[in-house]
Amino acid sequence: MTTREVIGFVLAVLASLLCLWGGMREARLQARLRQYGVHTEGVVVDQHLAPSDDFDLTPVIEFTDRQGRPVRFTPAATGKRMGMDLGTQVPVVYLPEHPENGRVFMRRYLRPMVISLLTGSVLFLGVAVWIWLTR
Repeated sequence: MTTREVIGFVLAVLASLLCLWGGMREARLQARLRQYGVHTEGVVVDQHLAPSDDFDLTPVIEFTDRQGRPVRFTPAATGKRMGMDLGTQVPVVYLPEHPENGRVFMRRYLRPMVISLLTGSVLFLGVAVWIWLTR
């Protein structure tokens, strides 16, 4: 195995493990939100361009926590197909101890993050296996 193949293999395994860790962390957070989360309504109060994107706006959602404090967050899943224009009301769920980690509480916003991270993990693992088998 050449040095390039070893580096490629190690990077693919590390990327796979990183995606797996991120997917499991997000799945665990979503399970905690379903079990212990506080449900409320949020409103899209702002939109800004992502630094890496010239045309897709990232919504900023604001809601009021149990103590009456305004909390703002940007959802993990964004994009034009998500339908979050200014003034749109969305269901929000948050953990009382970490309201800044709130999530839009709809399947189409929650599932893509976990699925994409776990899919990425499998793809990177496949690349690592391919590198290992073709050496």
